[in-house]
Amino acid sequence: EVLFDAIPQLYNRLKQALKDSFPWLTPPAKNFCKFGSWVGSDRDGNPSVTPEVTWQTACYQRSLVLEKYINSVKRLTNLLSLSLHWSDVLPELLDSLEHDRSQMPEVYERLAIRYRQEPYRLKLAYVQQRLENTLERNRHLSTSKILQAESPETVNPYVYRSGAEFLAELQLIERNLAETGLSCQELAHLICQVEIYGFNLAHLDIRQESSRHSDTLNEITEYLQILPKPYNELSEAERSLWLATELQTRRPLIPSELPFSEKACETIETFRMLRRLQQEFGQDICQTYVISMSHEASDLLEVLLLAKEAGLYDPGTATSSIRVVPLFETVEDLKKAPGVMKSLFELPPYRACLAGGYLLFGNNNGQITNDNGQLTSLQEVMLGYSDSNKDSGFLSSNWEIHKAQKSLQKIAEEYGIALRIFHGRGGSVGRGGGPAYEAILAQPGRSINGRIKITEQGEVLASKYTLPELALYHLETVTTAVIQASLLGSGFDNLEPWNEIMEEFATRSRQHYRALIYEQPDFLDFFNEITPIQEISQLQISSRPARRGGKKDFSSLRAIPWVFSWTQSRFLLPSWYGVGTALNGFLDEEPEENLKLLRYFYFKWPFFKMAISKVEMTLAKVDLQIAGHYVRKLSKPEDSERFERLFEQISSEFNLTRDLILLITGHKRLLDGDPDLQRSVHLRNGTIVPLGFLQVSLLKRLRQHGNQTATGFVQSRYSKGELLRGALLTINGIAAGMRNTG
Repeated sequence: EVLFDAIPQLYNRLKQALKDSFPWLTPPAKNFCKFGSWVGSDRDGNPSVTPEVTWQTACYQRSLVLEKYINSVKRLTNLLSLSLHWSDVLPELLDSLEHDRSQMPEVYERLAIRYRQEPYRLKLAYVQQRLENTLERNRHLSTSKILQAESPETVNPYVYRSGAEFLAELQLIERNLAETGLSCQELAHLICQVEIYGFNLAHLDIRQESSRHSDTLNEITEYLQILPKPYNELSEAERSLWLATELQTRRPLIPSELPFSEKACETIETFRMLRRLQQEFGQDICQTYVISMSHEASDLLEVLLLAKEAGLYDPGTATSSIRVVPLFETVEDLKKAPGVMKSLFELPPYRACLAGGYLLFGNNNGQITNDNGQLTSLQEVMLGYSDSNKDSGFLSSNWEIHKAQKSLQKIAEEYGIALRIFHGRGGSVGRGGGPAYEAILAQPGRSINGRIKITEQGEVLASKYTLPELALYHLETVTTAVIQASLLGSGFDNLEPWNEIMEEFATRSRQHYRALIYEQPDFLDFFNEITPIQEISQLQISSRPARRGGKKDFSSLRAIPWVFSWTQSRFLLPSWYGVGTALNGFLDEEPEENLKLLRYFYFKWPFFKMAISKVEMTLAKVDLQIAGHYVRKLSKPEDSERFERLFEQISSEFNLTRDLILLITGHKRLLDGDPDLQRSVHLRNGTIVPLGFLQVSLLKRLRQHGNQTATGFVQSRYSKGELLRGALLTINGIAAGMRNTG
């Protein structure tokens, strides 16, 4: 509701600002800011997202936007009451009316007398009827089989096949008004919306975990007996060679019948559905296929091969209607990312695919540009903040992502490829969240260059896009930051001595973080007992299970419940732990000189300031008194001593980090540099203290109830369901107060 009107307003404000300050510049396309969605298309770890669900999602989005357009056309009909007695029209409008009359005589018979001298109203009546026919056809499509050969035609065959057809009719009306010296703001607004949203509303990004594709190919090759050994046992070099060879042959690999496992069949059907989706809705509906947990070049080639089998990639011309996007999530994968992309760019079929086919690639040596001299061979790369943070801690994660962006940009430039970084940020600092303006300005060098893609998740949607004024302000802020970062780079990211110091910080921080999380033998028990992770796993607010697989260890736990649990217990551990030790080690070397240098970093280097500011905000939300209450009340008697030692270790790191942050920023209290945020955090912290005590009490009773049930003797006034519901309500309340879920 909000964004449908906000994006056109954003374009108009940008256009006016450019006209006022730089009148010689051509404004960007109206859809320079676009929204996509993973709802109904992100199948990574979510068994509920099937090809049918994705198909129905696309139909649902189209029904929403068609209903919007129908209401807008009705309002236009009331406005455009011009009569032929007072205004002339162009012959092309009269010809269009005659053509519509022959196609939809029932509309003419119903309204010809009423609109006899009102051509605009009559034209809009035909437009409205075609929109309603299109909506009816879409309703039938949403319940039909995805892969049926022909699209159903229901009731009336006169429908709009695409938003472009609808747009052409609106522009015809606009031209006629302009020829007679008239304009209509409502019409111009509708045209802008159609150019931005078309009939799809938002594009869908498909996402699937990399092992699903390799397992599917393993089954296919095992069935066909075409490899000397199972596909999953091949080395990376052997996989890449075989995949590159298969990509260049027109011979089908997958049989028409699918004698494979349920997961393999669903993976194959997903690509077939994607092909059908593009045929019905146009390529804009879904052009991005994100591969989570990408490790090697073969992860991308596997998807391209499966796309070829569905008709999404043509091996003869090397043209593809989908863009394969790797998602590098762990620190190890972030370090490998530049090498992975370099090996892909070395493959002629892959480079040709990015360039738009062998013909364009061969004629231009891969250097494809548009009329403005901008590279059009686009490679999108997604970087994950969540798993890298869980793996290495806040400071190490952010630094590795920062380095990966610089390396990826350098490699892309070497091969004449435009790079778009897709930032997989969550709402909380532990998952890359924080103020968008500062975060964009902190991106390195030329990594933005007018292009950026960001995920908006969880509570961020409510806080930024609920009200039209807030949405427009946020979108303007992001647009401003992208323009500023693209034109006015700081240059500090290229100072090698600074990078070396930052590398030391990241290494120390990672070591200290992992020493607690992964090397401390008591920490897993500590986490499971003193945070509400068990209860969070039962919340019906996430699209995926809390863990990958059934193991109850840190490696299988997903990043969202990991961050959420620490937020609930007021530790917020993933967002700051290890930072204090990293900074303190540097200060101990030369206290006075190094403190001056850190303060200089803070005031001059956008990346360092962003990192310190995020830590400062997080520390302001930490409440060790409440956290200590969780430890004391939820620990079993036999665990209290070892858990207390861990709590003292965490408290010591917190105090060290807080003191050093205040020392570097020059503040007396946390967030002194942002009084409004400081007051907001202080007020919200106070309001959720009672909820913390209630949650601890409910969690303790709930777990005692579970232990008593196991022994066969239950002594409780409340049932397990009642206790769980109470605990979940406190979780929701604390999340709302903290404005962080994960």
